[in-house]
Amino acid sequence: MHTAIHRRVEQLRADRDPTLIARLPSGWAVFGERQFLRGYALLLPDPVVPDLNALEGAAREQFLIDMTRLGDALLAETGALRINYAMFGNQEPALHAHVVPRYRDEGPELATAHPWAYDWAAAPLWRDADLEALRTRLRMRLLDPT
Repeated sequence: MHTAIHRRVEQLRADRDPTLIARLPSGWAVFGERQFLRGYALLLPDPVVPDLNALEGAAREQFLIDMTRLGDALLAETGALRINYAMFGNQEPALHAHVVPRYRDEGPELATAHPWAYDWAAAPLWRDADLEALRTRLRMRLLDPT
């Protein structure tokens, strides 16, 4: 199966995806193409697998560690209140983790709703100029060996 996740990982391998945050041991940390909340990111495994259960042992652990490291970095660098994590694979049947910063200033109708309650079609598209400073800070945190 060739999903959007497969295509995006191919673009990342070819250094043609401008949303790249960092290459991590389990895959690729990238910004979401729609920034419905500032800093919305994904972790894409490399190689692509159908779902989390397709990973075993150390590979599964590494993906989950990288996902939470991305969340830790977003929490520290965005001033978010918390991080939401989600893995579905229903529309794109390939493993990918959504890492979503949630903020104190979200409207009351959305503050306690899941991220899919946002109007993604109305969300701003990812723009390098808007997120370059955040990318730099996230990359420093994610690639720091300490």
